[in-house]
Amino acid sequence: MGDEARRSLPAETEQSLRTTIDAAREALDRADASRPLDALPLLRAAQEHLTSAVDEAMAAVLVTEGGTIRTAGALAGLSENAVGPRLARTSLLGAYGSEAGRVTAAGVERARYDLEEGRHRVAPEASDPPLRFRARRSST
Repeated sequence: MGDEARRSLPAETEQSLRTTIDAAREALDRADASRPLDALPLLRAAQEHLTSAVDEAMAAVLVTEGGTIRTAGALAGLSENAVGPRLARTSLLGAYGSEAGRVTAAGVERARYDLEEGRHRVAPEASDPPLRFRARRSST
């Protein structure tokens, strides 16, 4: 990923990434290890913010650094197949996803081109949060 492949990161993407990282840090700072019951919701919030930050950072690596989906996934500790759906939830690449809810290499290429030409599309705000585990019945 040489300098010739590097594009500038849109200011709103950089700000969004900073905000998400700061929110995770704040949740972690508020978590008190001596009070696990109170810490658990804060740790969960930090995890959600970090997941969003990882997704946005992967999108930024792909669009501005010229990386590949495989490389971005490896840097994040994810399989290549896990990356596409996560990229579809990002502000940087969400508008370039397929109908199946994944961003492919073709979508990344289009986003790079549009960014270079000043026509980058921003994804609409996500209406559905990522799925979470819910117990079917109580364990008591």
